[in-house]
Amino acid sequence: MIWKEAYLSNVVSADPVELVCLLYQHAEAAVQDARRHLKSGDIAARGQAISKAIGLIGELNASLNPEAGGEISANLERLYSYMMFRLTEANIRQQDAPLAEVESLLATLGQAWQEARTRQAAGTKEAAPVPPAPVWQDPVVEPVAHGWSA
Repeated sequence: MIWKEAYLSNVVSADPVELVCLLYQHAEAAVQDARRHLKSGDIAARGQAISKAIGLIGELNASLNPEAGGEISANLERLYSYMMFRLTEANIRQQDAPLAEVESLLATLGQAWQEARTRQAAGTKEAAPVPPAPVWQDPVVEPVAHGWSA
């Protein structure tokens, strides 16, 4: 029970950027769990891990502020929707590729937020480098026949 109290005290005392970083870390870990369970054939555990990841991404989506975030917020909202779709697709089709894609997206975004947190702690106002466009924005990638388009 002590670890729960320590965890809760860290969450309660965390600043908003730190909370976003925690959400990314836990979502990425849930996707990693889902991939492991897919490989081992544990259907129930895979479904639980994917549901957890979808819930965490939903929390990230709910934390967006469209008025303050503008285009970035709108892009993140579309990306979160895409990730939730891909996770659902991975669960239904029992495929690793969508899980790997979402894990990569979460890792990239999580690293960017972690860098922002580090810069915030250091008091640096210089802009973080912009990572290359993810594969879902690549115009060469053909949309899947599920109605989503780039």
